[in-house]
Amino acid sequence: MDKIASLFKNQNYYVLALTHKSWVNEHPDVRESNERLEFLGDAVLEFVVSKEIFARFPDKEEGYLTALRANLVNTINLSDQAAKLGLGEKLYLSKGEEETGGRSNPSLLANTFEAIVGALFLDAGIIQVEKFVKKYLLPSIDEKLNQPLKDPKSLLQEHVQAQGFPAPRYEVVEEKGPDHNKTFTLQVLVNSDVWAKGEGRNKSEAAQEAAKAALKHFSDKFPKKKL
Repeated sequence: MDKIASLFKNQNYYVLALTHKSWVNEHPDVRESNERLEFLGDAVLEFVVSKEIFARFPDKEEGYLTALRANLVNTINLSDQAAKLGLGEKLYLSKGEEETGGRSNPSLLANTFEAIVGALFLDAGIIQVEKFVKKYLLPSIDEKLNQPLKDPKSLLQEHVQAQGFPAPRYEVVEEKGPDHNKTFTLQVLVNSDVWAKGEGRNKSEAAQEAAKAALKHFSDKFPKKKL
C-alpha cells in the first residue's frame, strides 16, 4: 500500500479521488468521477491553508495572507506536490487521456490533489486533512517566502492599471508539437499593443512567461516605477 493510500480507512474514497471523468466514460456504471471530491477539497484546502497561515503570520495583513494562500493553492504548486506524491501514475484515466499526457497535465494533477483532500475530509475528518496539508503542502511556504508572492500576471495587471491602462489581455498565437507534448505561445497586449510573448507547456504557463517578459517592458517604459 502506498503512503497516501495508508491514510485512508475506507479505500473506496482513495480510489474515487483518483478516478478521472475520462475513465468513467469508458467504464460506465462502475463509479462516479472525482469531480465532486475536487469541489469539496478545494473549499477544505482553502480553509486549512488559511487557518495555518493566519496562525503562523500573526502580524501580516489580509492582503499578504491572501497572496501567500494563492501561491500555495494555485494550479502550479498543487500540481508540483501531486507529482511529488506520484499521483499521476496512480490515476484512473481513459486510454485517450493517457496518450495525450494526462498523467503529467498540471491542471489534472492539481484537481487530483484537491480530490484527495476532499476524500480525506470525508474519510477521516479535518484533523487528518490538516496533518496531510502540513506534511505535503505547507513545507513549500519557505520557498514561496523567498519569491514575490504575486505571480507575474497579477503583478503586471496591478502595475499597468496603476498607469491608467486597462487590464492586460492574453492571446494564443501559436500551438506546436503533438497533443501529448504541446508548446503554446501567448502574447500579452496592453491597451491593444503587444508588450511581450511567452512560451509554456500549457496556456497558463505561457501566459505567466509572457507576463514576466512584459514586466521587463514595463520597467523600461516606466523606469521610475519600482516593481
